[in-house]
Amino acid sequence: MHITFVCTGNTCRSPMAEGIFKKIISEKNIDGVTCSSCGIYAFAGDCATSEAVKAAGDLGADISAHRSRAFTPYIIEETDLFVCMTESHAAAIKSVAPEARVIVLGGGIADPYAGNSEIYSACGAEIQYHLEILSDLIIMKIAPFSEPDVNGIALVENECFSAPWSEESIRAELNNENAHFLVAKAGDKVMGYIGVHEVAGEAYIANVAVSEKYRRFKIASALLAQAESGARERNCEFISLEVRKSNVPAISLYEKRGYTVKGERKNFYSNPTENGIIMTLDLG
Repeated sequence: MHITFVCTGNTCRSPMAEGIFKKIISEKNIDGVTCSSCGIYAFAGDCATSEAVKAAGDLGADISAHRSRAFTPYIIEETDLFVCMTESHAAAIKSVAPEARVIVLGGGIADPYAGNSEIYSACGAEIQYHLEILSDLIIMKIAPFSEPDVNGIALVENECFSAPWSEESIRAELNNENAHFLVAKAGDKVMGYIGVHEVAGEAYIANVAVSEKYRRFKIASALLAQAESGARERNCEFISLEVRKSNVPAISLYEKRGYTVKGERKNFYSNPTENGIIMTLDLG
């Protein structure tokens, strides 16, 4: 997989992203991933700005030898994923390569050009934060949970819920023959999980949760898809869940996956007290 980072002149943001990401994939021993950078309006051969070199260097990335290059058809051919610094960069790429895989890093990274060292330093730190997330997404796997995952699941529970499960409750599911829990992991890091109980051909989702920093990357949808597939393979007729009535994003996700509202449970949730909406997917 080859990733190309894109900004305007290829002298500030995208060189920092390239250098920092090379450091990250090296430290995490991520194989099969390479990266480079370019600029939509770059002049070929320009150096990275001195402020960018220093900001990247402070984060352990040496970009002193960087030379800018312009966005070209050749770059489209070599790239599996374009990671852009702004929506306008993404739109420019899509206009000439509509089939290209394009994302905007962190929803957009402001241009530090002409700023002082503090601005560049903040920009570099922001880039690194989102590249750490990107690197985890690249190596993410979904697998049945095991003892080493218990603490990570508990951390996600505490982050996401007002009445989280304890580590003891989560660990007990390891010996529950009716439990089918899956975790989304990057190495040993638990990014999210889903817990399903199956009884007499019926599947019930106990919890589905994704850590805040990994939301909006379709991890919950991926967990649901695998849980549904597993329940279907085990001949379950349907899969059902409860969701807070106010949790509009979650309800929207379930509706997109084909779940329909089957009822409402009064005061089902606490802290705060709220009704639970029952939603069900027929597994055929």
